[in-house]
Amino acid sequence: MTRRLSPALSLRHQLQIVAIPLVLMSLLEIFNLFSGYRLNQFGIIPRYLPALPNIFFSPFLHGSLSHFISNILPMGILSFLVLQHGLKRYLLVSFIGIFLTGLLVWLFARPAMHIGASGLIYCYLGYLVLAGFLSRQLKLILIAIGVALFYGGLIWGVLPTRSYVSWESHLFGLIAGLVTAWLFTRIEKS
Repeated sequence: MTRRLSPALSLRHQLQIVAIPLVLMSLLEIFNLFSGYRLNQFGIIPRYLPALPNIFFSPFLHGSLSHFISNILPMGILSFLVLQHGLKRYLLVSFIGIFLTGLLVWLFARPAMHIGASGLIYCYLGYLVLAGFLSRQLKLILIAIGVALFYGGLIWGVLPTRSYVSWESHLFGLIAGLVTAWLFTRIEKS
């Protein structure tokens, strides 16, 4: 059984939907910048129970302006492409991606402060590539190929190459995206 895409949203509505988390991230970055990055205390600290709820806040916080800038464009582009799978799917992938990535970082990452949208970006990357091919729908397959070509180099970010980069967020985000794509495909086929 092939899943039909939900009714298409206009380009304007799609851009408005994608703009919501980007504007939220931008406003938080401005506030964080002028407060000396005090909001970063709401990042994920692995296995520290009071920091467990922070799995929902950490993707919206960044360690510096350059960290924020490096995440905002891929976040916008990949969010828009996930939205091509439908609004409901976009919301579910985003929520599951934030929750599962954050939980895995909290459980298994090295002791450090983990913040930034890159875990969700890697989730979107994994989801788009696998879900696109599993969908057997031309539009989604073409998106998967485009994402693999333009963002495939991100795969090296799952390796522990720099001590100040949460490669764990990258790795667990990618895993969360792949698992989410596989689960949704299984649900649709049953």
